[in-house]
This record gives sequence, C-alpha cells and structure tokens, in this order.
Amino acid sequence: MSVLDELFATIESRKGADPESSWTAKLFAKGPEKCAEKFGEEAVEAIIEATKGDKARLTSEAADVLYHLLVMLAARDVTLDDVYGELARREGTSGIAEKAARPKG
Repeated sequence: MSVLDELFATIESRKGADPESSWTAKLFAKGPEKCAEKFGEEAVEAIIEATKGDKARLTSEAADVLYHLLVMLAARDVTLDDVYGELARREGTSGIAEKAARPKG
C-alpha cells in the first residue's frame, strides 16, 4: 500500500468523526464545497512557492495540496481507485490527443 493509499484510508476513516477531534472531520463537517475551497487555497500556495524556487517550502505545500485533494475527493465519494483507473485509461495516450477527445462543455 502506498503512502497516498494509507493517507486516503485515514481520511476516509474520519468521515463522521467528531470535528473537535480531527481537522479532517472538521473539513468534512463543513461540506464538500469547503473541502474544495481549501484545496484551491493550498494549490495557490503551492504555485506561489513554485515561483519562488524554495524547494523545501514547495515540498511542504505540495504535501498540503495532496492531502486536501484527497479530502476533496473523499467528500464527493471519489476513491483513489477511481483516479487510478482514469490514469490507467489515459496511459499511452498523448496528452494532446486525450485533451482533444474530452467532451466540450
């Protein structure tokens, strides 16, 4: 089991937990929209650190982004297996061809 799989399992286990005992449970209690908002905030922070070139700070922010992405996915009942399946489906396909094949909308 990978670190991401273990983290996702921990995140899933926090669904329905007491928001006073867990940051993850607190995020879930605020709803999927708040989880998405928090992911966006963390992504912006990672972008800022990437432009500064500070490897340690970018590494820290990237970990925050991954954590909040997993929380956002769990809040909408999207599993890592769902994401892995989508990545496997795309494997061997040019990114340009894959993007062109997406439904317009």
